[in-house]
Parts: sequence; C-alpha cells; structure tokens
Amino acid sequence: MPASSTRDIPTPSDIPRHVAIIMDGNGRWAKKRLMPRVAGHVKGVDRVRDVIKHCVELGVGHLSLFAFSSENWRRPQEEVSKLMELFVMALEREVGKLHKNGIRLRIIGDLSRFDSRLQTLIRQGETLTRDNTRLCLNIAANYGGRWDILQAANAWIGQHPGQALTEADLASHLALADTPEPDLFIRTGGEQRISNFLLWQLAYTELYFTDTLWPDFNAKALDRAIVSYQKRERRFGRTSEQLVQS
Repeated sequence: MPASSTRDIPTPSDIPRHVAIIMDGNGRWAKKRLMPRVAGHVKGVDRVRDVIKHCVELGVGHLSLFAFSSENWRRPQEEVSKLMELFVMALEREVGKLHKNGIRLRIIGDLSRFDSRLQTLIRQGETLTRDNTRLCLNIAANYGGRWDILQAANAWIGQHPGQALTEADLASHLALADTPEPDLFIRTGGEQRISNFLLWQLAYTELYFTDTLWPDFNAKALDRAIVSYQKRERRFGRTSEQLVQS
C-alpha cells in the first residue's frame, strides 16, 4: 500500500504522480451558448479524452476524475437520466480505446444505485483493462469522500471486531488504497471547494482552482496547473530550511 503523506514524506517530482480533477462548469458552458445542459456534459467527455492523452504524454501515472458525486442525485431527474445515458455511451465507446492505449480503468464509488446495464459495463471495462500500466484512470461515480471513509471503517470493523483502528488500517480499505495520494488537485469552473472528493487522500495535496469551465480545459490549461504545482514548496510539516538542507 502506498505511504501516507501524514506519516511519510513522498519523493518529490516535477510531474505529479497522481492528478485529481473536479470537472466543473459543463452546465454553465452550455448555458452561455444557449444550449441544453446535457450539451455541456457531452462536450466535457471530449475534454476528458484530451486530458487523458496529455497526462500520458507528461508521464502522470494516475488520473482521478470526479464524474458524479453522491450529492448529484439531487439534480433535476431529466439531467440525471441524461448523465446516466452518457455514462453508458462513454463506456461503450471508450473502453476499447483505453485498453488499446494501455490505460487501466477503475470506477470508484457506491455502484449499487446504478442499473444493471451500467454495472455490467463497469465490470467489463475494469476486467478488460486491469493489467494495463500506462495510466490508471479512476472515475468517481456516485462517490463521496465521507462515504469512502465510512465504508473503509465498516470494512475494517467487520473483519477485525473489537480491535482498535489505526490510520494505516483505515487507509488500506479506501477506494484508492493501492494508489499514491494525489499530488495535484484541480477544480475547474471557478468554485473553490473540495466538495466531498477524496477527503482523506487530499490531506497534503496541492490545490489549484481555475475559472476555466471544464469543456474549455485543454492541454495548455493542464500545463498551467502543473507549472503552478512545480512552484509550490511541498514541506509536509517541515520548514523551508529543512528542504534546502535535504
């Protein structure tokens, strides 16, 4: 299991090992163009392709995208239905391409609420790509950070009743237990919140917020985020003087 940034100091790198993104602004992008909100989500899928490709080119090992939160069920039913249809369509069209390019697909979240067709496509995609190592693409769907922590705690308690729970114990049951914690978190669309995404894992992640709406977030925009990351002083509890000495 990868080390925790609250217990160990990760090896620094100019290119983040793990990038996590909240892809915000699809609906507003469409509204500005007098289009239905779903048109923004469709355009957002195109942008996902571009960002995946650029992450591969840069040597990013893990990319986690917040596609649908546990709170997004509160949106209008018509929009939720369209999002589910788009999810099915994306899996049907994109999994083969991901596999051809050596990319592993993993869907994290409480999948029990999805219909049987969608659950089957998820299992098939994960099975087909599970041995790929070029990039691990994590799609968070019906995911919430508090849900993740709670399910991890319940899993541990169920396996070890009566035993005290440690940080390492809990971390080993999180949805991304085998993945390095994100080095860089990006949120598009102008909001400056984490919004219940990877709450445990983002403890020492560098945060980057941009007004760019997700359908406009291209490779150059990702480069700007990484340049900002490269300028950060990642101390992990140490002083600046200690960094210089090391």
